[in-house]
Amino acid sequence: MEDESTLLMIPGPVQVLPRILRAMSRPMIGHRSREFGRIYEECQKTLKELFQTANDIFVISGSGTCAMEAAVGNVIGRNDTVVTIENGKFGERFRLIAERYGKVKPITFEWGTSIELDKVEDALSDGAKAVTMVHNETSTGIKNPAKEVSKLAHQYDALFIMDGVTSIGGDTVLVDEWGVDIAIVGSQKCLGAPPGLSAISVSDAAWDAIVDQPPYYADLNAYRKSSAKEITQTPYTPAVSLFCALEEALNVINEEGIDARRKRHKMAAEAIRAAAEVLDIELFPSLNEISEYSNTVTAMLLPEGINDKKLRDGMLKRKVQISGGQEHLSGSIFRIGAMGNFTERDILTTIQTLEVVLKEYRVIARIGDGVNAASDIFSGFGLEK
Repeated sequence: MEDESTLLMIPGPVQVLPRILRAMSRPMIGHRSREFGRIYEECQKTLKELFQTANDIFVISGSGTCAMEAAVGNVIGRNDTVVTIENGKFGERFRLIAERYGKVKPITFEWGTSIELDKVEDALSDGAKAVTMVHNETSTGIKNPAKEVSKLAHQYDALFIMDGVTSIGGDTVLVDEWGVDIAIVGSQKCLGAPPGLSAISVSDAAWDAIVDQPPYYADLNAYRKSSAKEITQTPYTPAVSLFCALEEALNVINEEGIDARRKRHKMAAEAIRAAAEVLDIELFPSLNEISEYSNTVTAMLLPEGINDKKLRDGMLKRKVQISGGQEHLSGSIFRIGAMGNFTERDILTTIQTLEVVLKEYRVIARIGDGVNAASDIFSGFGLEK
């Protein structure tokens, strides 16, 4: 059993504020009641602001993968072609989901490398109903060019389906301005809520493209019909307590301010990268002119002199939990998440603990350089300590 005092600095689930946890302990209410309808409407209102969209938006009792399946399964039929862009674990997941519904035209890049727009255009030029892409690929710490891919998709009359699971709520996402037809987010990432919910936005063009036989549980028409009732509701019994938590998490976001929240995430990522630079730790992703480092998770190569187990166990012993690499990247990289309601102190504590472990294994000679570099970033943002 994990020590509840352990600082959770992984790419989700994130630490959940006590007030959000307390919201889940409210007395149970009926899922067809006016009170639940009010909660759902409040969630939809703030989520639209986070997505920056006027499109329909629904909350599904299921993780981000459930929303990924809803996004694909509602618009892709057996005879439809979907282009899938893959440069990490979750791009791969979009492909695997799409293979169950239609004909897939995969564009695969080595994990952690930037996508190439000319290859996307080549795939689209042969005809496709949709293209999928992960905006922020947490498996590799790279942010992919959503605006540019969306432009290409519409140039070739294809829908653009975007996984914003780990960017919405922590980074700039402009669904309507970018022309994202379907976008999704998960509750346990930048929103700072417990796992178990996801949200999905649907454009008019996506509604026009709905297939005759969508997934049963994730049928978006069913969600639209239920949401339009006199008392806003979901088509099937929702995770009521998680909706209560989501509402409180979104209240926290409104109190902080969406712009301030994005700034805090950007600041934290820059602080971690600055610490990595002075500690001679190489960032993992390989960028081109249209890709960027993630603002919600930093992926780094393991430095010489320490392996994955020693690093993560050493940090966990000191009550800071970080993540390693996934699948073939296991043992090669480590990742520090900065999502949700973390503080400057959390970031500095994580960096200091990293330094302590690296010094223990003689990877670095002294402690303090990384923390100092990170502190300079925080000061540069003009935020209070």
